[in-house]
Amino acid sequence: MYTLIIANKNYSSWSLRPWIALRASGVAFTEQKLGFFTEAFTRQVGAVSPAGLVPVLLDGDFAVWDSLAICEYVAEQRPDAQLWPKDAKARARARSLAAQMHSGFGALRQAMPMNIEAHLPGIDLPEAAKQDVLRLQSIWRETRAEFGQGGPFLFGAFSIADAFFAPVVSRFTTYGVAAAGPVRDYMDAVLALPAMQEWMRDARAEATFVPEDEPYRKHR
Repeated sequence: MYTLIIANKNYSSWSLRPWIALRASGVAFTEQKLGFFTEAFTRQVGAVSPAGLVPVLLDGDFAVWDSLAICEYVAEQRPDAQLWPKDAKARARARSLAAQMHSGFGALRQAMPMNIEAHLPGIDLPEAAKQDVLRLQSIWRETRAEFGQGGPFLFGAFSIADAFFAPVVSRFTTYGVAAAGPVRDYMDAVLALPAMQEWMRDARAEATFVPEDEPYRKHR
């Protein structure tokens, strides 16, 4: 049985990615949640990860940290979970997109931090963040058109690529990003996923305000 160490569900986009990948694909794991900026977080995460960050996957006494590394590790351990597309070209594209999301779109991350329980439409975003929004919407449209037959997700069936874009779907919802056509359809599919619904319910129930993660509000 895996143990996945995560942080606040309302804020931790990096935690959401492997959590939803495992939950949506039926891989069993135990969740251990630690609050951001707490002594317990620093102590317990530091004990298992030299990065000192979440998420961390524990497989017995073996630790894997970094969201993409965790997803890759589980995909290798559990091929039955079908976390990547079967087709070689689709799989290569899915890996490319997950890696692009993993390392890119910094302007969007900074201007639109994940905040599931908040509703913050109309914020004046910097131009770089607006360009990131357009690039992401283009990725979703083009990928669905080329690989999305057979299901509502980027490659038809849910995959790690969708797990990596799930926090972006949440951000677009929080900040009221306009979406229509295939982009709206894709967002609706991600939001309707039972695993995503579970995460969002838990996030809203936390009732924890972390000022360091709240650039646009002073209270809930």
